Amino acid sequence: MTIPDPSPEEIKTELLWAAQEMLRTGLVEGTAGNLAARLPDGRVVLTPSSVDYATMTPEDLVVCTPDGEVLEGHRSPTTEKALHLTVLRTYPELGATMHCHAKHVTMFAITRQPVPAVVEEFDVYVGGDVACTDYRETGTQELADEVAGRLADRAAVVMANHGLFCAGRRPRDALHVAALVERTAEIVWGARMLGPIVGVPEDIGAKYASFYRFGRTGSF
Repeated sequence: MTIPDPSPEEIKTELLWAAQEMLRTGLVEGTAGNLAARLPDGRVVLTPSSVDYATMTPEDLVVCTPDGEVLEGHRSPTTEKALHLTVLRTYPELGATMHCHAKHVTMFAITRQPVPAVVEEFDVYVGGDVACTDYRETGTQELADEVAGRLADRAAVVMANHGLFCAGRRPRDALHVAALVERTAEIVWGARMLGPIVGVPEDIGAKYASFYRFGRTGSF
């Protein structure tokens, strides 16, 4: 049986839920962070700028064209609009994006280190080590291009001196990736106090990373 594609209203509802979960689970504080999702007709819905997630409603969300022209909404879209739209234009197989300030990942961001794929599920859902970008200023097209260039075969990237950017088919998938990368960053941070990190064997990592590529594109 074919599962029908979600409606625009269902996508907006899920985006709002993911935004509120992002706050509830500590991936952001205050009004930091932002999300976007592709609608069935190709338009993109984004979270607004500087609105409390706890009180945000579907009416606060902003709908844009893929090039950024605002079509619906009475608020300004996130200041990271270019970041989300550039990634979604570059990778048509992706349907949702999330930027957050997860605490442990941000420790990696300010030391310019990747989050290593040290557990098998990380390879399955993220595709391998999560690289750290070169520094680019917040809200710029340069940052958008830098992040997009790192997501060809990964679901996440560490943004230098900033935080984490994740992607998936749906908002809930991007949220899952963010939670997994943050949890792994915390595990790695703690494990390094015990001794050197021993990673998953390279051939096993490659095997499980192929599951991510299959799930993302439907082909190896």
